[in-house]
Amino acid sequence: MRTGAAVVLASASLLVLAPGAPPTAAPPLPALLADTGGGSQLITASAPSAGATSGTLTWWDLRDGTWTKAGSAPARFGANGLVEGGSRRQGTSTTPAGLYDLPYAFGIKKAPAGTRVTYRTVRQNSWWCQDNTSRSYNRWTEPRPADCRAAESEHLISYTQQYAHAYVIGFNYAKPVRERGAGIFLHVNGRAATAGCVSVSAEAMRAVLGWADPGRRPHIAIGTASGPTAIVRY
Repeated sequence: MRTGAAVVLASASLLVLAPGAPPTAAPPLPALLADTGGGSQLITASAPSAGATSGTLTWWDLRDGTWTKAGSAPARFGANGLVEGGSRRQGTSTTPAGLYDLPYAFGIKKAPAGTRVTYRTVRQNSWWCQDNTSRSYNRWTEPRPADCRAAESEHLISYTQQYAHAYVIGFNYAKPVRERGAGIFLHVNGRAATAGCVSVSAEAMRAVLGWADPGRRPHIAIGTASGPTAIVRY
């Protein structure tokens, strides 16, 4: 190579490696989403791919127009990964991707310190009806109604670890579609991947409930890093 050409190339390299302006920081994840629910609090549950069973849960505050991370923790998803919420089928052990509200929290243990969201205490006769033939499909029932079969429902008090604390995710909740799925929560980790819920450590679950403020309309966005279920679509 000619000496003159080498000097020109070296100078160009220096310009690329040392630009005049400092690099711009990447925007926070909520700023990339198509919708955040209109409130000033957001939880993101992000997995690396649709087949993943683990990822990251992060909770954010919107202050002065900027989303700021309030906390983060490892998260678990359905044993069969994530699918688009609108096409999910019940019993598939998949976590529904999408943007959802968070109607209320519940737990076998008392509400963590600082909890402001509505919190229901689980009792011996507390059930979550998942029977597609019942009028109480995808609803907390107390006691379990006659048209909701026990074999097609969750006896909440039986899940002493997972439901120590939980937050209802509004998937298929406002206007339930039969066979789409029922009982999707953010709850405490069990032994492994979930049956479709999102789970975190007990410490993280307490932190989320102590942080959530119903007056700030918290929502949860669930999705993947890219592809048809990319979290930025929601």
